[in-house]
Amino acid sequence: MYASVADMVERFGEIEIVELTDLEHTGEIDSAKAERALTDAAAEIDGYLAARYRLPVTDAPRLLSLLCTDIARFRLQKGVSTEQARQRYEDAVRKLERIADGRINLPLATPPPASAEPVVRQGRRVF
Repeated sequence: MYASVADMVERFGEIEIVELTDLEHTGEIDSAKAERALTDAAAEIDGYLAARYRLPVTDAPRLLSLLCTDIARFRLQKGVSTEQARQRYEDAVRKLERIADGRINLPLATPPPASAEPVVRQGRRVF
């Protein structure tokens, strides 16, 4: 996973995460529900990253944590999402699309392997 329940609490506050996960009205965060949302968000992220990076990305930069929490929060809101959550989700998807097509690079400690052999052309030069 690219983010934890603690990351969600840090970004959105404990009250909001309790409201999104506590269907039993215990007043506590349902960690299992929050972790499922984070796992689903990580799977969505991996779908975008698979074309350019070796999965799982183990030395994930903070950017992936931010995107993961935004996606998980949106998923937890189930059809009653706030405008802010919907906008953050859409922004996260746009960033993932940019990562997938190479317009944004993840600052990884270990760069991904080259995806292809160098191109070698043979023939005559024409001036």
